[in-house]
Amino acid sequence: MDLKGRDRRLLIEWQEIGKQFDGRGDVICRPLLHNAAGMPTRYEVEYHIRSICGVENVEALGMPGVQNPPLFADSFLLCIDLPEEFPCVDAPAEFRFLTSAADGTPIAHPWHPNIRWFGKMAGHVCLNRFSSYTSLAWGIGRIEEYLRYERYHAVNEPPYPEDQQVAAWVIRQGEPNEWIYF
Repeated sequence: MDLKGRDRRLLIEWQEIGKQFDGRGDVICRPLLHNAAGMPTRYEVEYHIRSICGVENVEALGMPGVQNPPLFADSFLLCIDLPEEFPCVDAPAEFRFLTSAADGTPIAHPWHPNIRWFGKMAGHVCLNRFSSYTSLAWGIGRIEEYLRYERYHAVNEPPYPEDQQVAAWVIRQGEPNEWIYF
């Protein structure tokens, strides 16, 4: 197969994802859509990792004196979309967790400062350093670290958390109560 340009890059990404994640039960990656050359342009990633998916009383989030313990889920579903111009600098891969099924049924999505939990952008993942030279496999692995709370940025300073409300919870309740250490 003599692939050039974008298709060659898509093949390299696909191979790297296979090398790092094939055979693992906790992170399962599969292509969902392919272009005319048969190269993946959308991936689905199942994370079978116990992580925080919300808090007990989200309506009381940030209220003084109200303890808000975390809720947990054991699996999360990520979608990676590669725009037509990928891997150009101005067309990065989009990483987002699904927050609802096709029928509108809510799906648990991560409660993490670098993943949007609230609003119409819910599920959007901020990788901070993702560029046209960064591999998709790197992004998938970094998100695994997010889910395990091995990596997060909750302080309200550059590069800024993706979700300020979740970040405030992490600083005010998650860390002091050691709820993020599981």
